[in-house]
Amino acid sequence: MSVNQYYTLGRSGLRVSRLALGTMTFGTEWGWGADRDTASQLFNAYVDAGGNFVDTADMYTNGTSETWIGEFIQERGLRDKVAIATKFSYNADPGNPNAGGNGRKNILRAVEGSLQRLGTDYIDLYILHTWDSITPAEEVMRTLDDLVRAGKVRYVGLSDVPAWYASRAQTIAELRGYETLSSLQLEYSLVERNIENEFVPLGTQHGMGIVVWSPLASGLLSGKYRPSEQGGEGEGRLAALAGADNPVFNKFTDRNWKIVAELETVAKAVGRSMAQVAVNWAAHQPGIASVIIGATKLHQLEDNLKALDFDLPQELRDRLTQTSQNDPSFPYSFFTPGMQAMLTGSAIVGDKPGSYYSPVKIEAKPAGVE
Repeated sequence: MSVNQYYTLGRSGLRVSRLALGTMTFGTEWGWGADRDTASQLFNAYVDAGGNFVDTADMYTNGTSETWIGEFIQERGLRDKVAIATKFSYNADPGNPNAGGNGRKNILRAVEGSLQRLGTDYIDLYILHTWDSITPAEEVMRTLDDLVRAGKVRYVGLSDVPAWYASRAQTIAELRGYETLSSLQLEYSLVERNIENEFVPLGTQHGMGIVVWSPLASGLLSGKYRPSEQGGEGEGRLAALAGADNPVFNKFTDRNWKIVAELETVAKAVGRSMAQVAVNWAAHQPGIASVIIGATKLHQLEDNLKALDFDLPQELRDRLTQTSQNDPSFPYSFFTPGMQAMLTGSAIVGDKPGSYYSPVKIEAKPAGVE
């Protein structure tokens, strides 16, 4: 099974599965999710398949997710095998402004809580969950570096931040000798491709592996939703939260229904589920290190775990890519091939070929051959 294929995360030496286990569904405190027995089955199915990358956050199901992950890992003695990624930023103490955000005071508070719930003395990947629009990147990166130097954190990353902020943070770390960012965790799917404009080039050029969340667009690409006069119908969060203020759940659009239709056609052509094809497409896009898959039922996870067990023919992959392509907006409209040709006088100019960067392989002669 392809789950036991690993990539190094960004420019770090941390080897992680190309499919990560998302555990926002571990717990029922939010009115949906998996109970403890089901969560345990999901965890065991993932690690038994060879997966080693588990993603959570201090606020997922009010801390239950971290607690259960810690217990599951301890029960099976897997601490050295499993790479735990957890996140901080959100506030669980209304009225206390320093119990959330990305300031040094909250980071140091949050990490201690996560370590306690996880039942461990270190976190493999510690991630800023969401930009707070206030805290300077200098403060964040110095604090994260302190945690690495203290041995409480091994690697650091950012999630849901502007590209300019991630770029500045990485530059500060490189300039001052802090622990550099090895990961960017961002939403990406056939229906949400905006990270291709800035984040993918940023990550590939500056050593940050992109970890994808919501590759199924909150379930839209799983096949359980269909268009209707009300916009969309089906059983799940998208139908229940349609029209909510959270843009993550506003997926019922004409553009997205066209993508769903094309995905269904491609999935039938290759004899795979729509979810498997959607995850496969995302995992093979440039700059993507790992794709987070989550589930509330065992059969859902078992289906997703097979997403990399097949090759999607290039013709079909191109159909999905073209159907879901965003129209270039300013300033990206200036970077299209046609506009770039105006810079080169239409001469054929490109980057150096991949072989330019690869060392020449010298075949060793068999013993005794001159």
